[in-house]
Amino acid sequence: MSDQQRFIGERAARQLSNTTKTPPQWRGTTPRWLVQMLPWVPVEAGVYRVNQALDDDFAVRCTPNPNDDLPLAVSDYEAQPREYVLTSVTTTIAVHTRISDLFRSPMDQVKEQLALTVEKLKEKQEEELINNAAYGLLNSVDPDMRIKPRKGPPTPDDLDELLATVWKEPAFFIAHPRAIAAFGRECTRRGVPPPTTTLFGAPFLTWRGVPLVPCDKLKVTGNKTNILLVRTGERKRGVIGLFQPGLPGEVSPSLSIRMMGINPQGAATYLLALYCSAAVLTHDALGVLEDVTVDHFHEYA
Repeated sequence: MSDQQRFIGERAARQLSNTTKTPPQWRGTTPRWLVQMLPWVPVEAGVYRVNQALDDDFAVRCTPNPNDDLPLAVSDYEAQPREYVLTSVTTTIAVHTRISDLFRSPMDQVKEQLALTVEKLKEKQEEELINNAAYGLLNSVDPDMRIKPRKGPPTPDDLDELLATVWKEPAFFIAHPRAIAAFGRECTRRGVPPPTTTLFGAPFLTWRGVPLVPCDKLKVTGNKTNILLVRTGERKRGVIGLFQPGLPGEVSPSLSIRMMGINPQGAATYLLALYCSAAVLTHDALGVLEDVTVDHFHEYA
């Protein structure tokens, strides 16, 4: 017998060892900063109505003449205010009971399948907050709050102009990571590198003290994308997220998981639904820098 045959081999030894395993990892998961930074307001019956006053004829006089009649100020309301109805991001999953019964250690198969699906629902939720045709932020910007870059790439001058457009207590920019990188290059070129701040334990670039929040749901098409600037909160008449509390089968705010039953083949089916929307309370709470290019680079000596 040779020396190599006098001891157990590695492949054989591994048959008696335990392998340390991670839960399943989905590479599409992002930090979803927008969802975390928006203030969320609960709604009843899935509807949120935004009432605005029509103040075009608001009469006010400074130090009126004692002999003159006082001005009459009338604040009328919209006859048909906008209502936001919550939409649902929904899907189902099925796990065969034989699989969940036999292969449940050290990780529960149903739990892991649900966890992966919830991640995908939440990613879709953030995408809808940006791009939904009815309430997405990109489609909710007033025409007066849309500006263009001076040349192409996003420059400090362009972001200053956007700050001048949404000048009432702006909360944060929202931009694709490539747009933030393009802005950083323009700042470096001009010798004004943007400072950073820490939010949620992560570093963010800032401009004029306002953080630039990365979000890959702002699409890059033909090397062009958009940069949003928002004011947030009900009190500030800004942008808010909407959710429905107290759902049947609720596992987190506005997220419901319910078992639908077991089919004749022995598969257990689960229904997952995430209800959400967003509302822009006044037109000047949201602005956009449109069609900035992200493929411009500088050469340095």
